Amino acid sequence: MEIELRGITKRFGEVVANSDVNLTIRPGEVLGLLGENGAGKSTLMNVLSGLYEPTEGTILIDGKPTIFQGPGEAIEAGIGMVHQHFMLVPVFTVAENVILGVEPTGRADFLDLETARQQVREINETYGLEVDPDELVENLPVGIQQRVEIIKVLFRSADVLIFDEPTAVLTPQEVTDFFQIVTALRDAGKALVFITHKLQEILEISDRIAVLRAGKIVGEGDPKQLTEAELAEMMVGRPVSFDVVKQPFAPGETLLDVSHLTVLRENDEIAVEDISLKVRKGEIVGIAGVQGNGQSALVQALTGLTRIAAGTIELMGTDITHLSARQRHKMGMAHIPEDRHRSGMIANFTVAENMVLDTYYDDRFSKGLTMRWKQVNEISAQNVSDFDVRTTSVFEMAGHLSGGNQQKMVVAREMAREITLLIAAQPTRGLDVGSIEYIHSRIIDARDSGDGVLIISSELDEILSLSDRILVMFKGRVVAEFGEGGKPAEKNAIGLAMAGATQ
Repeated sequence: MEIELRGITKRFGEVVANSDVNLTIRPGEVLGLLGENGAGKSTLMNVLSGLYEPTEGTILIDGKPTIFQGPGEAIEAGIGMVHQHFMLVPVFTVAENVILGVEPTGRADFLDLETARQQVREINETYGLEVDPDELVENLPVGIQQRVEIIKVLFRSADVLIFDEPTAVLTPQEVTDFFQIVTALRDAGKALVFITHKLQEILEISDRIAVLRAGKIVGEGDPKQLTEAELAEMMVGRPVSFDVVKQPFAPGETLLDVSHLTVLRENDEIAVEDISLKVRKGEIVGIAGVQGNGQSALVQALTGLTRIAAGTIELMGTDITHLSARQRHKMGMAHIPEDRHRSGMIANFTVAENMVLDTYYDDRFSKGLTMRWKQVNEISAQNVSDFDVRTTSVFEMAGHLSGGNQQKMVVAREMAREITLLIAAQPTRGLDVGSIEYIHSRIIDARDSGDGVLIISSELDEILSLSDRILVMFKGRVVAEFGEGGKPAEKNAIGLAMAGATQ
């Protein structure tokens, strides 16, 4: 099945998300779709998958003009989307998740689960997915859960598969396995769209690449004839540097000293088990690991957002184990949270209001019960300028900014003041190369000025490029150390440790 998007324009009021987009998606081909945050990739795919109706333009399926009244009609037409955030029910089996919403029935309309299991097995065999239809999803690693999402789409007879940031939470080994699956789907004649911000991956897996900028297609090409630098410049409209330049490694005194830390989840299961680590002045310590191995609980414990079951935390020689998040903040601890929407910002507040979310009580910004809005607005405007937050004004709602600019707003709030220790969790998740370049430069500036940095990221390339030392977490424990005093920081070895392999 071939799909042609012809002259697609999508407006939201006065905002033009897509402008006269022409794009062809062919069977037996992987189309890589690149673009900055806010370039219009998601909007375009939402038009294709029936979530939005185009303002102008036409969708043609095998040459026939088509209008989708909703995502159900797009699915019936053979278009399926594998979302970045999995839509699975953890307590259901693989087969139960796959059939959810399209349950096969037998006699007297009873659920025919055996037929579902058999169909899952057939899809497994055809595409080499190797997923047990009777396994509970909550027991599956992230890479296998992604395969379940693919099976869901194939179960609904999709001929066109859209992958939205499909490798964001995978280890290097899981990425290799995933690419084998993509290749099998392509060789079976499926049409595939691969959306990602990882240039190396899109060059490796794509047969053709299209680049969106400001809602328009600004270029298409053969990945064999393109470089990462050329793609990045096409995306952002200027040359982008991929080199992380740091001052020579010369760590100072210990800033953060964590000793035998244990943290429990709400159900009293162990999330972090007996972790000890140090972060020194002028040092970036990276924590690598597949998401869900205790990193979030570790960050919450370090920043005072959750209680600990055992162990101690010291900042600059002071025991802060039982201090509040505000007290730690006042001591110079900065925190870039892993989920900016849930923990880092309030979408319905202005940029200026978000800039003082954790300092509004400061004498600079308030007097008793009265906010000093003139000072708030002046400081916010300065932060917007210094940290390249692209907004119409500090009075714009934060929810109207692109993802990259929302993240830069959070980074500005945390790093524009005097700090001693920066804890950055997934600081560039889902961002384009331009935003990543900028945020990396600010993190390096903090390190080079003598601050300590603890960075937690599921992006192994990010950990490798930024860190002076690397720790790997698996099932709540630190299982390996690389860099100074540890093993050489080799990508494959770190990836194996992330997957729980022991040397």
